[in-house]
Amino acid sequence: MSLQRGTSPSTGGCWAEVERLRQALAAADAVVVGAGAGLSTSAGLTYTGERFEKNFADFKARYGIGDMYSGGFYPYGSLEEYWAWWSRQILLNRYDQPPGGPYLDLLRLLAGRDYFVLTTNVDHQFQLAGFDKRRLFYTQGDYGLWQCSRPCHDRTYDNEEAVRQMVRRQRDQRVPGELVPRCPVCGAPMAMNLRCDGRFVEDEGWHEAALRYRAFLEGHRGRRLLFLELGVGGNTPVIIKYPFWQMSAENPRATYCCINLGEASAPRELAGRAICIDADIGQALAALG
Repeated sequence: MSLQRGTSPSTGGCWAEVERLRQALAAADAVVVGAGAGLSTSAGLTYTGERFEKNFADFKARYGIGDMYSGGFYPYGSLEEYWAWWSRQILLNRYDQPPGGPYLDLLRLLAGRDYFVLTTNVDHQFQLAGFDKRRLFYTQGDYGLWQCSRPCHDRTYDNEEAVRQMVRRQRDQRVPGELVPRCPVCGAPMAMNLRCDGRFVEDEGWHEAALRYRAFLEGHRGRRLLFLELGVGGNTPVIIKYPFWQMSAENPRATYCCINLGEASAPRELAGRAICIDADIGQALAALG
């Protein structure tokens, strides 16, 4: 069964849908959460506007960069410039950002429930909020990890100490050359452990999390599952959105819920078992509490 096309329009009366979600949560044997960038945006981790201007005005003036996302792909002329950008972005979005309200509200909603979280977010917000690490699968990497850029081996490295030093010592959008991180095995420059090309390293922790996620799904096959999709857009639908549609369609006892401002929809095949809430994720989760 293909459910990748022909989605229905967003359901009206979103607050009535919030009540439907409340009932679905109460009835579910377990909850599978799929979290995308929209959840972090709702939590205040915006990559544009005032937050970008406050922290990257100098990069905007020098390079014409207009937002944090595009800044990560800018063709800097040196590794010293590259790591000046990335160290500042990592510090802002990974180490100096407290857990956002929507993450804390979601944790409260899941308290005492059997759940697992699949996320494409790389900002560590789930663990900062207090979620059990063994119930999380970060599929696309983590701002807090580096890897070899080649890569010559399948290991990742924590970067907090190095990042903080880079931010302290950078001048004129450059870090000192001696702070540029190098692979301890082959000497090549390090890179972010983010899935943006075929060189992404899936380390031991990544594979263990993948196995736990698959075991969770297999152990709950055929049960009353709630697939709760939060802020998943159209950039990488094959990771969360399409699998959630497929698994919901295959399990007649499952309920699918999508909360996404301006993008809440579900396949027609799930009519009657889909809840579409076209609202800010944070407001919807707070209303459930």
